[in-house]
Amino acid sequence: MRKTDEPDALFPATSVTPTSSGGSPTAVSRNFDPARLTQARQLAGLTKKQVADLVGVSAAAIGQYESGTRPGPDVLTALAEQLGYPTTFFQIGRPYARLDSSAAHFRHLRETRAYQRAKAVSFTEQMWELTYALEQRVELPHIDLPGFAGGEITPGSSLPADPVQAARALRQHWKLGSGPVSHLSRTLEIRGIVVVHAPADGDFKTVDAFSTSRLPRPFVIVSRDRTTDVYRHRFTTAHELGHLVLHSDALPGDTQHEREADAFAAEFLTPRDSIVPELPTRIDLAAFAELQRTWGASMQSLIYRCREVGLFSDTTATRAYQRLNTAKSKPEPVEGFPGEQPTLLRKAFDLASDYGLSIVELADELHWPLPRLRLILGMQDHRPALDVIRGGRHDTTDGPTGPQSSARRLAVASGQDGASRD
Repeated sequence: MRKTDEPDALFPATSVTPTSSGGSPTAVSRNFDPARLTQARQLAGLTKKQVADLVGVSAAAIGQYESGTRPGPDVLTALAEQLGYPTTFFQIGRPYARLDSSAAHFRHLRETRAYQRAKAVSFTEQMWELTYALEQRVELPHIDLPGFAGGEITPGSSLPADPVQAARALRQHWKLGSGPVSHLSRTLEIRGIVVVHAPADGDFKTVDAFSTSRLPRPFVIVSRDRTTDVYRHRFTTAHELGHLVLHSDALPGDTQHEREADAFAAEFLTPRDSIVPELPTRIDLAAFAELQRTWGASMQSLIYRCREVGLFSDTTATRAYQRLNTAKSKPEPVEGFPGEQPTLLRKAFDLASDYGLSIVELADELHWPLPRLRLILGMQDHRPALDVIRGGRHDTTDGPTGPQSSARRLAVASGQDGASRD
């Protein structure tokens, strides 16, 4: 697997459109969108009771707001402050893709709690909104996923229903040949599939990865915790691609579907006819390490492949896993492999910015906090935080509404605002 090759170009053309304006808390209260409150609450990972305690109302009141009752301006302001969004975020009139948790396949569904799945779904909704906003300005790659049309895929119609055959057919359709797939994330992006690394937090670590084909574009979301090992990241991404191809009309969580997605990923990354002649017939960690680098598949998955094709017995495979665990090889992070890092949305923004779009303008249009948009687009904030000093020492005076910390913080801009396959 190549490590430093430049990824392919993604965008053929651009156009520019204006942005939207905001409104006062009173105006937003009159035009309140209850679905936005649900979305913001789920993104925060909070229950209705927790939000109610933060803003000083009852849990029943939060439920009423999410059902359509309009909060007053004061309550709306408190909700915005506690959930971390501007009040205009809660106003109707913006594009919004509603996605049910049953429409997303989760890598570890049984280990995730309901609120974590709801958070992941709301995050995906936001990623669609960002994609939609950018797509009004930049022509994103055409969606080239057999059977996909308008948020629907009919499994078995354009590709075989069998996971191994589907993987072979998709490789053929995408003209990938029979060798290693370089730049897996970029390969998906070039075909119009949006790949996103979710922010690193405890909830997304548990969720691990998920995907959906129920939006106008297919999405694959991978937790940043998966990016510490590029080979496991590639298998996870291929696994989610398998769900997109095979299980768009099926409820998530079926163990058989998970096995099918694993089989798809294994065949897609390491086609049997190509990998079997290269697999060792005895435990040889050096040989596995070389195949790992060549094929971009983890040593664990290669050992599994040896057992799967009959080169290793169960006992031999167990010994191989034990020796591998004893070796404790250091994982290689995704950061060292440009083609495995999603760049579609960031490059779309960079291209749109060449035609006048600023990060502040985009955040205002989405009604997102600027730091969140920077985080999603992978833009580091280089603004140093400075202390306010009066009379040669830190300001320790109280503010107009009560005691403040010993020094108020200001941001000064210095630039632009076991046996396992994987």
